[in-house]
Amino acid sequence: MKSTLALIIAAGLAAPALAADPALHLFAEAALSPDGRVVASVEGESSPAGGDPTVRSLMLRPADGGAATEVALPCGKQPQCWPAALAWSPDGKVLSFALRKPGSHARSVFSVNADGSGLKEMLAFEGTISWLRYGPKGELAMLATANASKELGAVEAGATVTGDLAAEIPEQRIAILDKGKPRWMSPANLFVYEYDWLPDGSGFVGTAAPGDGDNNWWVAKLYSFKGADKAKLIYQPADAKHQIASPTALADGKHVAFITGIMSDFGSTGGDVVTVDLDGKATAITPDMPASATALGLGCDGHLIARMLKSEKTQFADLGNGLAKTEPSVLWSGEQDVDLPDYGYRESCPAKASAVIVEDFTKAPEIAVGEIGKWRPLTHDNQGISVKITAKNVTWESEGRQVQGWLLLPPSAGAAKLPMVTIVHGGPAAAAMPRFVGRGIARAILDRGYAVFMPNPRGSYGQGEAFTAANIKDFGYGDLKDILAGIDAVEKVAPIDDAKLGIFGHSYGGFMTMWAVTQTNRFKAAVAGAGIANWQSYYGQNGIDQWMIPYFGASVYEDPAAYAKSSPINFIKNVKTPVFTYVGEKDVECPAAQTLEFDHALKAFKVPSSMVIYPGEGHAIRDPANLADRIKRTLDWYDHYMGPAAGYAH
Repeated sequence: MKSTLALIIAAGLAAPALAADPALHLFAEAALSPDGRVVASVEGESSPAGGDPTVRSLMLRPADGGAATEVALPCGKQPQCWPAALAWSPDGKVLSFALRKPGSHARSVFSVNADGSGLKEMLAFEGTISWLRYGPKGELAMLATANASKELGAVEAGATVTGDLAAEIPEQRIAILDKGKPRWMSPANLFVYEYDWLPDGSGFVGTAAPGDGDNNWWVAKLYSFKGADKAKLIYQPADAKHQIASPTALADGKHVAFITGIMSDFGSTGGDVVTVDLDGKATAITPDMPASATALGLGCDGHLIARMLKSEKTQFADLGNGLAKTEPSVLWSGEQDVDLPDYGYRESCPAKASAVIVEDFTKAPEIAVGEIGKWRPLTHDNQGISVKITAKNVTWESEGRQVQGWLLLPPSAGAAKLPMVTIVHGGPAAAAMPRFVGRGIARAILDRGYAVFMPNPRGSYGQGEAFTAANIKDFGYGDLKDILAGIDAVEKVAPIDDAKLGIFGHSYGGFMTMWAVTQTNRFKAAVAGAGIANWQSYYGQNGIDQWMIPYFGASVYEDPAAYAKSSPINFIKNVKTPVFTYVGEKDVECPAAQTLEFDHALKAFKVPSSMVIYPGEGHAIRDPANLADRIKRTLDWYDHYMGPAAGYAH
């Protein structure tokens, strides 16, 4: 195929025909009122190509069943009229939420009664608002960024890079709603990422760092806050290899629990649990745990509850009062994904119940309510939607390590050998989880008759902190060995055609795809999204270079050889595999220049290649038309260079 470079204009795209399934209903948030009577949720329908809903509704449902009430939002049902950050008042009578103003970064805070009546605006704000949380005295706190220049988070489309780049950076701060205005509770020079109320309502604990919020989470420290000029440093990691997340004030009001470990992305949390008192004395609660804690919260009895990933299983465990080293007491374990609010696990007392969003590879997401492990289905919006695939947990050994992954087989799987696409997850500190394959890339590949392999190589969560840290200063080498060994293991348990192997990845998975084709000719076709071709040039191009120091040990200026060692561009002469690449125009995490550099090199060596830059998109591709185009191009690429599965049209 001739090499091409295309700048796709979203309005001109024609979505490809995908599987004619019923509309897939997605739940972005679910929150149970403190009295256990009502579940609030933000939800909407996914596009046929997958992705988050572009139109979202705010719903209120009786927790014991019954008809749902939709809250009539003032901006109606239009894209980006998005409710979020659900917060119940302590008595459970009022729900507060943030509402985005379409076409801007501005937010308002609204409240509505538990029966859906009495909607009113509490705050109009020129900036972003997230993480609404009521305190024990009934005060409403939030994270707010005045005059935000972009949506917060490095995966969002970056702001236009022009003008005075030394201008003051908007910081996200804790605020309390006070007579229709924000009363600031953290300093103006700190960007606060996560926070929790102290049990007596006297202040907050949270993670924060000065400067660019997208870039500095990796060096955030733990503080206590009691006013706009009252920040006290409590704890900072001993070295760059440990980030902190999920700060949770314990019931005694004198200690804070958090998750610590090497984490490559804000919001993708995993590690061990540590507790620190307000004077900074730390205690490791789960040292050397063969699992990764991914969220924290308190039960009604004051015990610290951790959601964990242990190999293929999601678990909920009781960590006691959180004050001493303990063996996690597993309360529930299963091969499902159980989603919680951003701020972690919270129980409604005295019912000891919570609202969660539950799904697995073959069962579509639904809201469930109840005690841990005794959740009962509340919604049935996706009833009747299922995929006729087979999901298998696969484990194998690689260089003395136990590694895990998932094999998904299409309905046609039988004696005939199947082509297979390996999908490498991003991160690298993340994991392929049992999430419903109802829409998107994985589903489209399966529908075309390909098998899908989703490995969790070293660097992933689920096997303990040592496993997650095992790719430090070794990007591409050990993790590719794990993936190739996993493909060998899969071929022993399923009819996979080794002559028809493809690879796909986005973000770190995009890097791994670029890297893999420079190291092996085993893959016959490759698709790399938002990849990294050259770690040396990438260091100065991206907007989040702080994440690299823990993994490479030093900046590129101090140790360029460490970066050159893992740069696909330095091995580009080896590539024989046809590669399709794509990236968002305004990607902050993995700038388009990296994909351009890789495609340029492929052209120079006349390797079949194609490239697309999606306008206006950030690191996460959002627009349904762009998602559909990505699927069509990906399938066409695999079909052309691998050949479709037997019985499937080209």
